[in-house]
Amino acid sequence: MRAPAVSIAPVGPAVAGTFAGIRTRLGVPSAFPPEVDADAQAAAARGPRDVGPRADRTAVDLVTIDPTGSRDLDQAYGSERLPDGYRVFYAIADVAAWVDAGGPVDREARARGETLYLPDGRAPLHPDVLGEGAASLLPDGDRPALLWTVDLDPAGTAVQTRVERATVRSRAALDYASVQRDLDAGTAPVALQLLREIGRLRLQQEAARGGVSLDLPSQEVVPRGPGYALEWRAPLPVESWNAQISLLTGIEAARIMTAGGLGIFRSLPPVDQFLLDRLRRSAHTLGIRWPGTMSYPEVVRKLDAHDPVHAAFLTQAAHVLRGAGYVAWRRGDGDPPMHSAVASTYAHVTAPLRRLVDRFGNELVVAQFEGRDAPAWVLDALDEQPSLMAAADRHAHEVERAVVDRVEQLLLSTRVGETFAATVVDRHKADAVIQLQDPPVVATMHGSPAELGRELHVVLTAADPDAGTLEFALAGSEAP
Repeated sequence: MRAPAVSIAPVGPAVAGTFAGIRTRLGVPSAFPPEVDADAQAAAARGPRDVGPRADRTAVDLVTIDPTGSRDLDQAYGSERLPDGYRVFYAIADVAAWVDAGGPVDREARARGETLYLPDGRAPLHPDVLGEGAASLLPDGDRPALLWTVDLDPAGTAVQTRVERATVRSRAALDYASVQRDLDAGTAPVALQLLREIGRLRLQQEAARGGVSLDLPSQEVVPRGPGYALEWRAPLPVESWNAQISLLTGIEAARIMTAGGLGIFRSLPPVDQFLLDRLRRSAHTLGIRWPGTMSYPEVVRKLDAHDPVHAAFLTQAAHVLRGAGYVAWRRGDGDPPMHSAVASTYAHVTAPLRRLVDRFGNELVVAQFEGRDAPAWVLDALDEQPSLMAAADRHAHEVERAVVDRVEQLLLSTRVGETFAATVVDRHKADAVIQLQDPPVVATMHGSPAELGRELHVVLTAADPDAGTLEFALAGSEAP
């Protein structure tokens, strides 16, 4: 069973009502309080605050690359070829220029932590007049930003980095699909061709460091006609290349924080040996070759996520990357925390419109690069960032899972008794986790001995959206 790059299963418009129930049950914020809206409106009308010297970099050619329809544009990219390598420009929305520390928008952002995404709309970190308006790097005029300029050698290694407050101008708001089409057709402008070239070099750098990126297909619920669709979507290559620019920036931010002796890092502990040994056993079970001399990242990089057996192993591989979090660090704490998947120190600084911690990280980096102390509001709030972001991450995952589970249940509620082709992609104690070929549903088959990676046929025995259940059993011909 080989899943297509995009698998679609339509769900009628009646599903929309279920999203409101999820919002209520899981405490997804709705409208902003009046005082927050008023504060945001006043900031947008006032214009960016004077938070320090700002260079005019409007001559730099920049574009944003995001999912189709996005308006909360955190990053704008540009690049050029140098005689001895490359120069990458990465402009990050300067949210601190719009949000008054301690004010209503700031307090609400600390309570929310990050933007939540549901099929019927976002629950944004900031009011849209800022997040999708004044503070966003839209291609409709000049914008305040934090501009990173990173020079790379011919192999893609960073050799010189600069970060500064600047005024920038995005030339276009592009989407991943159109950029990929242009690159495949050979019609993309030079800067986007360089994105591919630099992205591939940075992936090689990641491999050399011992890092790993798991570009797994994901379940997504998206608007489709009068209703919604459940899709099983594989990331495009350009998404990986673009992500490498963000990772490059985060690595350089962490390096500057380390040199300055103060930082807020994204951390991930090394893979636990017990989990690694279990993963090796999974590879053996699935028939995936894993020589003793080959590392975990090396094995993962050789796999095709569209192959069902490989997808089953990649699901297991994702399980070993446990314990991601944030750490407020000072020089006296010893070595700064590492991110084992990035295989480097790393900091989140590239999504301040959608993630709280990035605003604080950006202010630390700019201050350290300029050789001055960070603002008091940053220093005072640094130690609370890990707990605020941990709670926000848990909430976002809970909402995302609830949406997909509910749509799966509604999608299959009229198909009880039908037989489906499936693959076992995971096991939880006595239960098998199966991925249906069509529709793109992932479900648990309780008490099943079906082994990891097995392709089989299952019968849907019950589907109750009100109770939140899906139940499958092996088809008669598949019984062990």
